[in-house]
Amino acid sequence: MRNEWNGIGVMSGTSLDGIDLAWCHFLRQNNGIWDYRIKKAITAPYSEKFRHRLANAQELSALEYVKLNNDIAEVFAKAINDWLGDGLRPDFIASHGHTVFHRPAIGLTTQICNGAILAARTGIRTVCDFRTKDVALGGQGAPLVPIGDELLFGGYDACLNLGGFSNISYHIGNKRIAYDISPCNMALNSIANKAGLPYDKDGQLSRNGNIIPELLQKLNQLDYYHQNPPKSLGKEWYNEIFSPVLTDFSSSCAIVDLSRTVVEHIATQIVTNVPETAQTLLVTGGGTHHAFLIQQIQNQRDKLKIIVPDPLIVDYKEALIFAFLGLLRLEGENNCLQSVTGAREDCCGGCVYL
Repeated sequence: MRNEWNGIGVMSGTSLDGIDLAWCHFLRQNNGIWDYRIKKAITAPYSEKFRHRLANAQELSALEYVKLNNDIAEVFAKAINDWLGDGLRPDFIASHGHTVFHRPAIGLTTQICNGAILAARTGIRTVCDFRTKDVALGGQGAPLVPIGDELLFGGYDACLNLGGFSNISYHIGNKRIAYDISPCNMALNSIANKAGLPYDKDGQLSRNGNIIPELLQKLNQLDYYHQNPPKSLGKEWYNEIFSPVLTDFSSSCAIVDLSRTVVEHIATQIVTNVPETAQTLLVTGGGTHHAFLIQQIQNQRDKLKIIVPDPLIVDYKEALIFAFLGLLRLEGENNCLQSVTGAREDCCGGCVYL
């Protein structure tokens, strides 16, 4: 057992912005509580060609898929080596990889990035493949961040992440509850792309639109929102269920109105899922920069104190927590909660390559 660790958390999300790298320092206090600090962080962008490969990974042949699993490890390793230079090496790398398939209903979740290659190219011990053990135990394999919310951010009543999907985490009774709420940046960016924009900066697009009542009603009535947790979302659900509803309205509605309606939908679903007893809500993730979305959440729950932390935490909280998951794996401590995923038991997940 060690009381001090330096690890690099590596995260690649559904937005395909790039590779989030966070050098994190962890120190165990005498009471067993872990202090943390992000020493430095960077997002290494993907090339347009590689981003296209990732975006279409679900359509690849078996051979192409396996090659992409190796190639993304090479991309990760180069980004890490270029970032670190010839300086100090951390104790470990904790890599989430990049999710391609997430179908827990059939016992399947896959995150590509060959951990052996990542360890070999960097010369740094690597922890990866965090989800599959939980799925083998009957869980969803997601979300994984709540263990970090519990142990690092437990001072907040609830933690909200606004990534490709929005997800929430909170403590109730004697256990942690967490689940995906709805699409977030995945939907907002898709609409912004129709206007020739990479994303809706500060919510300028949606701010100028009007709500489409019929679209809002159809989105809010999707079956997923009426399911009880544990539950999680993947790109497949977005493509098969959510996106077709937007497509039905795309030809007859202005882009700004589509964007405004989706913002209202996201805000409504979030407010519906924040516990009524919660007084403080920590908000992180790329969607935190969407000022109009944050404003709409606040408008629907005016007495809720929304806390936007330091920019490093806003943008790199997931990378930080994956570094923490790697630490827990190396310490042999549970890093996945059955109360969150629905598995038969808590577990210590992750493969280690030396």
